[in-house]
Amino acid sequence: MPRFSIIVPSHGVAGRLSLALDSVLAQSYGDFELIPVCDGPGSPAAEVAADHAGQDSRVAPVDSPPSAGLSGARTTGLRAATGTYVLFLDGDDTLAPGALAALDARLTETGDVDVLYFEHERTPWWEGEPTNPAAPLLAKTPAGAFSPAQTPQLTGIQLPAWSAAYRRAFLAEHRLTFPEGRFTDLGWGGRVTVAAERVAVLRSVVVRHLLRRQGSRLNLPGDHHHQLLDQVELVLTAAQGLAPERSHALFEQLFAVVLKTASRPERLPSGHRAFFRRAGRLYRAHRPAGFRAPGGSLGVQHRLLASGAYTAFKALRGANRSVVGAAMGVPPSRAKSRAWGKVPRPRMLRTRLRYARDLRRPLDPDLAVYCAYWGRGYACSPAAIEAKARQLAPHIRSVFLVEPDAVDAVPKGVEHAVIGSRKYWEVLARATYLVNNANFAEGVVKRPGSVHVQTQHGTPLKKMGVDQSTYPVVAAATGSFAKLLARVDRWDYNISSNRHSTQMWERAFPGSYETLEYGYPRNDVYYTATADEVTRIRRELGVPEGKTAVLYAPTHRDYRTGFDTGLDLEAFCAAAGEDVVVLLRAHYFYDQGRAESSGRIIDVTGHRSSEDVCLAADALITDYSSIMFDYANLDRPIVVYADDWEVYRETRGVYFDLMEAPPGPVTRTPEELAQVFRDGSYAGAESTALRAAFRSRFCDFDDGLAAERVVRRVFLSEPPETLPPVIPLAERVPAPAATLVRS
Repeated sequence: MPRFSIIVPSHGVAGRLSLALDSVLAQSYGDFELIPVCDGPGSPAAEVAADHAGQDSRVAPVDSPPSAGLSGARTTGLRAATGTYVLFLDGDDTLAPGALAALDARLTETGDVDVLYFEHERTPWWEGEPTNPAAPLLAKTPAGAFSPAQTPQLTGIQLPAWSAAYRRAFLAEHRLTFPEGRFTDLGWGGRVTVAAERVAVLRSVVVRHLLRRQGSRLNLPGDHHHQLLDQVELVLTAAQGLAPERSHALFEQLFAVVLKTASRPERLPSGHRAFFRRAGRLYRAHRPAGFRAPGGSLGVQHRLLASGAYTAFKALRGANRSVVGAAMGVPPSRAKSRAWGKVPRPRMLRTRLRYARDLRRPLDPDLAVYCAYWGRGYACSPAAIEAKARQLAPHIRSVFLVEPDAVDAVPKGVEHAVIGSRKYWEVLARATYLVNNANFAEGVVKRPGSVHVQTQHGTPLKKMGVDQSTYPVVAAATGSFAKLLARVDRWDYNISSNRHSTQMWERAFPGSYETLEYGYPRNDVYYTATADEVTRIRRELGVPEGKTAVLYAPTHRDYRTGFDTGLDLEAFCAAAGEDVVVLLRAHYFYDQGRAESSGRIIDVTGHRSSEDVCLAADALITDYSSIMFDYANLDRPIVVYADDWEVYRETRGVYFDLMEAPPGPVTRTPEELAQVFRDGSYAGAESTALRAAFRSRFCDFDDGLAAERVVRRVFLSEPPETLPPVIPLAERVPAPAATLVRS
């Protein structure tokens, strides 16, 4: 029997789950079992948990459906636990170094207490000093083990479930499980303290709790706030017959929570009066004999609740809010418009006035606006979605946003608007659907009822979003992270092509959007293109008949100025073999719109479609570009040229070690690179095996149907269960390579 069972629910936090599990496995004290609770087989968290279980036998994942909620996940973990003491850890929290050793030492001192409460840190998700809210409460307790009657203020209500260790036999004896519904920590903590006979405290930090950027989901508006009273009633019922000194403190703390919600009507869009009346009935039915309400404004609220005086309570609440607003210097008439006042507007006065007017007009339910790469042209996933929408949702009017120099590249039949024009601001103001692979300008207002779809434009190997903050060179180029996150707040949907991306986007771009694990629409063509189309594209790009076209696509270096191929391509062609030609595609930062081809080097940087270029290539050479993840869908050879991996990793930051899990052979010098092509090993058995493992990890959802899923879900509002299921990787047939076409 292990000393500790550590239960880690994981729903919605797969991106940070590995940090939580690693913090447990790194503990100096090793007598524990670690129980991640996952949504089910195949879920993002299940893959993380399975990976850890494969590396450490102490990890024993279990499943609990998302419909069971946090309480169901914790109770499922509790049933699987075999340890003497049970701890709970949220999936995006971590154990402090040495935490388990400190708990074991304290329990050795105190003996087998029912509950050991401990301190925790609340860490701001972005910046600011951590706080330790439990420290003042625990500082007032006796030095050793004690009866709860000695410290009636320690009720468990003010502490989360993950701020204590619980003796499992005690929980089983009293049949304590997590109550269903929301606010489960309150119901759990209150009932545990009522049942406990011998407790102790550890005055040191055990858990580091990450405060989510969006705040607690419990504080969002909704009918779930009525469930708070269910938990309060549960605790009050369990506390019947409790000694007066304990029942008074418990009662006061419970109704402090109730009154906090009652005084915030925005949390209860409906049924606020019913909430107040039910709370009043509970107050009157369970008020302990001799209980005296606290002083001040809170005491007045107690008395109004006890008498059921809702109208008076509402008036008091309004008066308090006016006082707070005046203290902040916010006139009541302006309180609702503060957020609008901060939104940048178009620069020209006439355009600003028109945009403001259009924002007051109704949304057009049949208007969709698209943009790719900040207006560089009709490209990427937005273009793929637009084309599929014209096919499946012809009633939707599509407008693509482009810069003036990209107008000629817009296909015939596709409506467009030039960025900054009058039409540009008009369609942005009235569109119901807005689709982008980057971000719309800061001045674009997210209107209620509009739907923003973020398609992304690659799988993240390098650090992205707020994860860039610890890399000075990258952070300086990124600009304001606050503005970045304001743009993220406009997203309703974020598209993912693989589970890795789902987890990394969650970390890099924390927001309230819904992730659509549908695959990248731009990658559909890798499964739908025909041999004739591959031949046509090669002819358009100027690839000589019968030659092996090798795509060379290096990524941007944050520590360099300007574009450098990093490789003598003419020398490579000469060394690699007579039949090799190189398609050079620089990062889009260096697209000057003109080709600079020479000899056996064909510059395709300015070609509109990276998908076309990939289809034309028989093999890919890249360093750390995300193009490798897309190209892997074609199941063609990939070679990594990593001459500066260590420098890149240190200056840019990466999410995983590419050298440990490459999609093909890794070369470090021009000679090594030429050799793998000269001897054919670039396409040999070892290369094939590496590519198969890479595809299994990163080609989860790309199967040729991504754009259809997006259109049906977003534009046609079809339920997720009716969408085309993802075709298993083994059953997908990629577009044929030119070598197959020739044969």
